[in-house]
Amino acid sequence: MSLSAALPAADPSPTPAESETPRVPSLQDAQESATSAAGWVEENWSTWLAIGLRVLLIVVIAAVLRVLVRRAITKLVDRMSRTGQAMEGGGLGGLLVNAERRRQRSMAIGSVLRSVASFLIVGTAALMVLGTFQINLAPLLASAGVAGVAIGFGARNLVTDFLSGVFMILEDQYGVGDTVDAGVATGEVIEVGLRVTKLRGENGEIWYVRNGEVKRIGNLSQGWATANVDVTVRSDEDLDRVKAVLSDVAERTSKEEPWNELLWSPVEVLGLDSVLLDSMVVRVSAKTMPGKSLTVERELRWRIKRAFDANGIRIVGGATATEDAPAPDPTAGMAAPSAYASSVSPQSMAASPLPGPNTTK
Repeated sequence: MSLSAALPAADPSPTPAESETPRVPSLQDAQESATSAAGWVEENWSTWLAIGLRVLLIVVIAAVLRVLVRRAITKLVDRMSRTGQAMEGGGLGGLLVNAERRRQRSMAIGSVLRSVASFLIVGTAALMVLGTFQINLAPLLASAGVAGVAIGFGARNLVTDFLSGVFMILEDQYGVGDTVDAGVATGEVIEVGLRVTKLRGENGEIWYVRNGEVKRIGNLSQGWATANVDVTVRSDEDLDRVKAVLSDVAERTSKEEPWNELLWSPVEVLGLDSVLLDSMVVRVSAKTMPGKSLTVERELRWRIKRAFDANGIRIVGGATATEDAPAPDPTAGMAAPSAYASSVSPQSMAASPLPGPNTTK
């Protein structure tokens, strides 16, 4: 065999491979796929239906429960407001109950309760829905806890203000119309919020006090106030006459309107508060309606001054007019002129030295 004949047989030249054409699915393949999908659906439709019904039931129950709870809270707030209006119609209730204060307090409490109820109901429903889909809630709850701690540290002042405001409103520490001493500011409360309380000062300025910064509260409008008047008289005044005049003023003030409504106890003459070398201090005191102590004190001072003037009792500090004294003589303090002031007087001549002897010739 020749070499040329052996080479093609041993190493034939490669030929390009024929390209494979895509296989077109037949009708039988489509039928098999549809049958498989229908079988899968038929096997799992009961599970899907159960999950859907469970989720729908959870959502419906949460929505109904939320509506019922919010409506119950709203009725409770309305009842509190109606109770305040009924108490305001009475005599003592009108003095102790402020309609705006009770309304604002009721609205704040209702808002807090509604928000808390909605958060609890919606949050519980969301967790139950996720649990229905067989989602592991442990990582989610852990992440929420870490995020809550981080937000709490970042906004701790805001959380402190909110919680302090909630407890202030629930405990009714103060309300609209009260005069309070908050430490950082003093004035009349014009608005109570969950985070900030607004006070109007004596000069008309408005103070915004954060509830979390308030360490103590002195409410000057709860219970009753005390009106104290100190009367300073001379030490030589007749104490029995002074007490009689003060008692008469106290009795007439307690019986006249409108002071008989502002006074919650008879005006009392407590007696001597202090005794000095040239004066005595007599104290007069009475319990008044909250916030009316200064008004009663001014009226008592007015009446005591007029009564003392009518009875000739002098108050230390220029209460009673005195008679005009004659003008002092401006020469009374001057010494008499000396006889030695004149050079020609006998005293000056006698005191002058003798002239010396004349030595001229």
